[in-house]
Amino acid sequence: QVQLVESGGGLVQAGGSLRLSCAVSGRLMSAYAMGWFRQAPGKEREFVSAHGRNDFTRYADSVEDRFTISRDNAKSTVYLQMNNLNPDDTAVYFCAAEYMGFGTSNIRSYAYWGQGTQVTVSS
Repeated sequence: QVQLVESGGGLVQAGGSLRLSCAVSGRLMSAYAMGWFRQAPGKEREFVSAHGRNDFTRYADSVEDRFTISRDNAKSTVYLQMNNLNPDDTAVYFCAAEYMGFGTSNIRSYAYWGQGTQVTVSS
């Protein structure tokens, strides 16, 4: 089984930055594509970014050029650097893993999920 634990969320003013981390344990992270999703109150969970097992990355249009996903297989950790945050980015952010995946935005492809970390952006 793969366990995912997110950290790094918090309260930040609009225009600020946060870096989320997701620690992976139980299996080698190199065998998994990693994704970030978010869920705002009253809304469905949505795709944010994904990183394939190689260098492939993918972003939602709403975060393109503001967010950067990266992974360190040696540390079994995936990161989401979030810059120029705005109140619309307020949500619980979830890390997810897809075995032997390529970095899809399809939420159904991810079998393993963390508990989430809250990000709140004040105006």
